[in-house]
Amino acid sequence: MTRNPGTGPADVSAAHLPASFTGVIRFLVIPVLVYVIWVLEIFLFGGVVHLFPSPTAPALVLYTLVACILMGLILPVFLIRRAFISGAITMFQFGFRSMIRTIFAAALTCVMLYGCVLLFSPTGLDLKAFVQSFLLMVPTGISTVMICWVVAGTHVQALVRYGGPVISIPVGIVVTGILFGIAMLVMVPVQHSPDLFTMYLGAGMLMAVFFFAVRDIYATGIAVTGCMVFLFSGSILPAEISTVLPWVYAAAIVTAGVLVGIHRYLSLRFVTIQIPRK
Repeated sequence: MTRNPGTGPADVSAAHLPASFTGVIRFLVIPVLVYVIWVLEIFLFGGVVHLFPSPTAPALVLYTLVACILMGLILPVFLIRRAFISGAITMFQFGFRSMIRTIFAAALTCVMLYGCVLLFSPTGLDLKAFVQSFLLMVPTGISTVMICWVVAGTHVQALVRYGGPVISIPVGIVVTGILFGIAMLVMVPVQHSPDLFTMYLGAGMLMAVFFFAVRDIYATGIAVTGCMVFLFSGSILPAEISTVLPWVYAAAIVTAGVLVGIHRYLSLRFVTIQIPRK
């Protein structure tokens, strides 16, 4: 089918998943393996190379291409495509919606994020410095949403869907909140503590609730990226970003462009059709 996947409410009933070994492999083991590989790359560039506190052009380019675009965006497309064809997950559930709804959700999220900046102003950053930090984190934010929620969250939710939304959504929130917390823990080299992980875990739960409530990959990407800027406001230095600012802009634009391309690719090949309720 060749129309936009988000042209309607699209909460159609997908084919029920058998509670089988094959289902566990497809909807739990494989997404978790993809997540583990992605987290290892995040740790390599963020925790070992110290990309975010001290960004350099070569490291930023390599990180964006390998960890964020190849591993964080392109590889998940194969899992998305297979899950959709099997009838297990709809495009609505993945967060790919109509253009009008996406623009509205993204704009509203930007307004909310701007309000948070005015209210909390992390470490006294002015708006320009916040925007620069935000752009630095855009590739990571987009790939985080794709890995933690679009892939892992929806697949785990599909695995337990027999329990209905009362079971599947809370399970998805808890699992993806933990995945987000672990990723944040290895991203920036700081002195770890139980309180720090609790903060990351709480942020993950909040972002998970946002995704499952809004179901829009772009709006969630904005929210998650902004959340990361707040979480790492003491480690990301605007003076360091300014030395590689053209590369920061390029990485953000290319990553966002790849996401739009993926959305376009999926919308031309798959569609979620709303079945009228009797």
